Amino acid sequence: MPTRVKKILIIDDNAQDCLLYRRFLGLQPGLERLEIHEAYSGDEGLALFRDVRPDCVLLDYNLPDTDGLTMLAQLAKLVPEHAMCVVMITGDGNERLAVRALNSGALDYLVKQQFDSELLNKTVRFAIEKNEWRQYEARYHSELKGMNQELRDSLAELTRTRQERDERNALLNAANEAVEARNRQLARTNQDLDNFVYAASHDLRQPVNNLRGLFEELRRSAVFQDPEQALILRLFDNSLTSLHTTVTDLAAVVQEQRQQGEQLPELVALGPLLAEVLQSLDPQIVASEARISADFGALADVRYARGNLSTILLNLVSNSIKYRHPGRPPEVFIRSYHHDGCPVLEVADNGLGLNLAQHGHELFHLFRRFHPNAGDGTGVGLFLVNRIVQYEGGHIDVESEEGQGTTFRVKLCATSPAPALVSESVQQAVT
Repeated sequence: MPTRVKKILIIDDNAQDCLLYRRFLGLQPGLERLEIHEAYSGDEGLALFRDVRPDCVLLDYNLPDTDGLTMLAQLAKLVPEHAMCVVMITGDGNERLAVRALNSGALDYLVKQQFDSELLNKTVRFAIEKNEWRQYEARYHSELKGMNQELRDSLAELTRTRQERDERNALLNAANEAVEARNRQLARTNQDLDNFVYAASHDLRQPVNNLRGLFEELRRSAVFQDPEQALILRLFDNSLTSLHTTVTDLAAVVQEQRQQGEQLPELVALGPLLAEVLQSLDPQIVASEARISADFGALADVRYARGNLSTILLNLVSNSIKYRHPGRPPEVFIRSYHHDGCPVLEVADNGLGLNLAQHGHELFHLFRRFHPNAGDGTGVGLFLVNRIVQYEGGHIDVESEEGQGTTFRVKLCATSPAPALVSESVQQAVT
């Protein structure tokens, strides 16, 4: 890479001296090529300095329109201090003047008639090297200052980020503690509610049974001539039956929840289990002329709590029969298979169906019935099924069309069970 040409500006009103300096500077073979400019007054020197931007200035102290110290001050206004390379040339060896020149920004000084070509070249070369080094140092310090500022800014940003993180963590910890406290309170409340519902339903059974006995005795022994009285008795009988069913089902909900953690999963054969369920539903099946079919070829066995699986099948098949379409015999098809690594139990029927867009959000609520005239029931069955499935980590997908039928797909994914809490439906029912 070729060396850049060095620019030298000679400011001296003596043309003979300028010629001598030019000749001295040209007598050093092997050094950088020099580009020499001459000015014979201070004003001319300042103008050339602005245009040329020399690497070094040879400045005569005595000029016709100014002096060397004034020129140094004026040159210092044109460039930064670290970029000004000036060698002062004086007419005598006045040391005080030399010190003032150095303090004013000159890098070196020479006395006329006391230097030769070699000394002049060494002085100029040294001044240029020193000035270049000062400029390199200035750039380095500027870059270092910039990097230090960036580091300080980064550190400040990191500190702010850490403070924000700590504040967020503190808020998160406080929120978590509040949630945990709320969960503990909910658990205690639900347990108290659980105990209350169980105790209330248990304690109500005997009075309800007593009412049933008294009513049967009344109906057996009393004679009513008025037809309206017979209607009242029938309505009373229906209300008493509904009360008894509600109390019994409510107790069953809580009892089922209490037993969740007591049932261990085992390998259950679906065929024999369904046979047991259908045997218990035989009166309903015969009365409704229902046709039940099943296909367990894709998945014959499922690892699940046997009692829970029996409850799921019993309630889904029972609902299919209970909510049958009045214009046709109920048909129920049951099958099992794997989907995405999860065992699925599917129960499909041709019953009344329902509008999921309207009722889907409350399908599994306790005591919620969508066909109150379709048969006896309290709306507990689907609630129980959903609670069991959710407890085991699974979920239920439902497809239904009004007047056509309903399909329940029970995903029996045995993941870690979620904590079982009494649902809002129970709380609302008791309230």
